[in-house]
Amino acid sequence: MKEIKAHAGFPIAPVYGPEDVAGVEFDRDIGRPGEYPYTRGIHKHMYRERLWTMRQYVGFGTPVETNARFKYLMAHGQDALNVAFDLPTQLGLDSDDPKAEGEVGRAGMAVDTLADMEDAFAGIPLDRVSVSLTINGMAAPITAMYYAVAEKQGVAADRVVTTPQNDILKEFIARGTWIYPVDPSLRLVADLIEFSARHYPRSNPVSVCGYHIREAGCTTAQEMAYGLAIAAAYVELMLARGMAVDEFAPRISFNFTAWGKIFEEVAKFRAGRRLYARMLRERFRAVNPKSWMFRSLIGGGGSAFAMQEPENNIVRGAYIALAASLAGAQTMALPTYDEAYTIPSPKAQLIALRTMQICAEESGAADTVDPLAGSYYVEALTSAMEKRIEEELASVERMGGIVEAVRTGAIQAEVARQAYLYEQKIVSGEIPRVAVNCHVGDVPVEADRDVELYAFDPTAHAAQLARLERTRAQRDGGATRTALRRVAQAARGSENLMDPIMEAVKAYATLGEIAQAMRDVFGEHKEAVKF
Repeated sequence: MKEIKAHAGFPIAPVYGPEDVAGVEFDRDIGRPGEYPYTRGIHKHMYRERLWTMRQYVGFGTPVETNARFKYLMAHGQDALNVAFDLPTQLGLDSDDPKAEGEVGRAGMAVDTLADMEDAFAGIPLDRVSVSLTINGMAAPITAMYYAVAEKQGVAADRVVTTPQNDILKEFIARGTWIYPVDPSLRLVADLIEFSARHYPRSNPVSVCGYHIREAGCTTAQEMAYGLAIAAAYVELMLARGMAVDEFAPRISFNFTAWGKIFEEVAKFRAGRRLYARMLRERFRAVNPKSWMFRSLIGGGGSAFAMQEPENNIVRGAYIALAASLAGAQTMALPTYDEAYTIPSPKAQLIALRTMQICAEESGAADTVDPLAGSYYVEALTSAMEKRIEEELASVERMGGIVEAVRTGAIQAEVARQAYLYEQKIVSGEIPRVAVNCHVGDVPVEADRDVELYAFDPTAHAAQLARLERTRAQRDGGATRTALRRVAQAARGSENLMDPIMEAVKAYATLGEIAQAMRDVFGEHKEAVKF
């Protein structure tokens, strides 16, 4: 009989029965939905009361172009937004910086000043739409711009619902859009959490992102373990500032993938929810039940999809949506079938949105809470996943904790190792990919491609530069310079940087100017390379 293993590494038995769940106690390990330890979901009635929000990842070209795509998707039923920023924006570079050449608006929306954020959200009521900002190193100024736009719209602070990703540790581990060294980068994370907790109570000022670490190559268990370790590091960071855990923990959120085997993904989230609940209640002594809740966006990563026969990715996306719903997502996002080729076309994004809507309205997956509960297989798999996650957490502790593992490059080396092992399994066929390494036809990839390629418009760069030049000319230069000096002064001290950053943003300082004011004080990160 063929041996089958979970991506996490443990074996999958051919048959499961009562003996496989003999050690599971209902009240301790499973419980009721909406009750500690939240294995079955963080809300009592889950989707019977409120469906998951649908939040496609959108952003390209200029803010005006992105605004049009936002409105296109909202007109077709999307009820939340997830903003993609171009690489210069993520790295704190203005669009006219020589390092930004060729990348402005190419793989996300270009943002230089508050004027761009005003354009991006023109006609979108920020008191009624929740918005995720996929930004990390520059989370503080970009979120400040968002808060300023909401203020200009007349939205009360307690009505603003936004989720800046703001997870710099996973950037060091997986994506590389870091700017400053580890310690000042963590300070900025904490400054935004503290500021938002005290002024924007419905904001989720950090979204711990196992998603990108999984995309970089780690296993399912490592994805959850590293996410939990990162969350613990941020909790410890805020406690060291003197904040009470229940003052900020209810607004911590998560972003994870679900592109592997359906039941393994479900088990990962069921195990992760109860591990997180226990960590917050027992280790950090949180007393507010909302602090124990693992609130997550669950979506597929682009790694789930293939170039070969791209329409097959529509089917893969449907299974991802099913896995996310069965896993208890609060928010869902799907990659588009053309993801392996291009910036998503309107047609591809609409298909992804319709896939989530069909899952919600037609499949029955939302009819009852945790429909897989009590399955011998799922409960045994959840326990096995929990054990493996705990083993990975112990491994992180042996590295000195997640922050030290990032500093030394140990965690980055482990993710790279796992990526290599995974790719070997794809090449060998051990992990099957239809039309990639099994059931492969003899038609060249190019002949199978029926996708609309995104044609990058070079005039978008020119338009963005003109907008930037116009904003610089129209702003009060004296006020801008004063605000930037205050940012630098605050960076040299220990005060929360968000107040001076807010002042600089409202004075229409550019993102690059704000980033440079801090770079002059903090310096730049030099990555530790470990093999």
